[in-house]
Amino acid sequence: MLNFIAIDKILMNALAEDIGNGDITTNSAIPPDKVIRGKYIAKENGIICGIDIVKRVFTLLDPDVTVRVSCGDGVYAEKGTTIAEISGNARSILIGERVSLNFLQHLSGISTYTKACVDKIAGTKAIIVDTRKTMPGLRVLEKYAVKTGGGRNHRHNLSDGILIKDNHILSAGGIRAAVDAVRNNAPHTLKIEVEVENMAMVREVLDCHVDIIMLDNMSIEEMKNAVDFIGGRALVEASGNMGEKDLLDVARTGVDIISIGALTHSTRALDISLRFQQ
Repeated sequence: MLNFIAIDKILMNALAEDIGNGDITTNSAIPPDKVIRGKYIAKENGIICGIDIVKRVFTLLDPDVTVRVSCGDGVYAEKGTTIAEISGNARSILIGERVSLNFLQHLSGISTYTKACVDKIAGTKAIIVDTRKTMPGLRVLEKYAVKTGGGRNHRHNLSDGILIKDNHILSAGGIRAAVDAVRNNAPHTLKIEVEVENMAMVREVLDCHVDIIMLDNMSIEEMKNAVDFIGGRALVEASGNMGEKDLLDVARTGVDIISIGALTHSTRALDISLRFQQ
């Protein structure tokens, strides 16, 4: 469920950025009372995400524009499928066209890639999660797209959970010092996760009785050895260039979580177009 109280600011900023001082082309070439109809069409197969964003863009821009949805968020659309039909003032639709498509294509690309990753590990206990490697200002939308594609969300922000990484460990004076400091200062309701790079760190973290151990940039064999050694005493997360690895091989090591930054930071947009009808 999208919270438009938070999202409207994103959409208004996007519209303001694109419109500038006015759409010179549209306002010069199109009569102010011209009415048009059009269709959002998938030009390749994928999981649709962001159709409610399309509707909201035009609600903010011109409430008289009507968007009739054929494929809601989470629906698999084949190439050539009509995702939605739009009708209303031609100037309004042309002015909002690019912003609506940018969001729809970007979010659908994320949901499509996420679904592909989820499907690769089907039948294992592992889950696919995102990271904080999102475009600044778009995190709420990009993480929504991950969930639409069947993935799950890691932390939404720094106050959402405790994740002690290499630079925290170095700055705090070691794993034990960092974990102890967190326990003395953070709410007891938050789980503690620590990033490790080798088996020596796994052993030390286990002695600290943390909730989640993140295996960072380990080989398949190293991950398998770590999972076996941990033996269920903590949840195990695999991380580090997971988008480049065989996800099924990673899942078969026995990890509980696979976090993939590429879900949001480098996913290709799904090809979708808006075509006007005569």
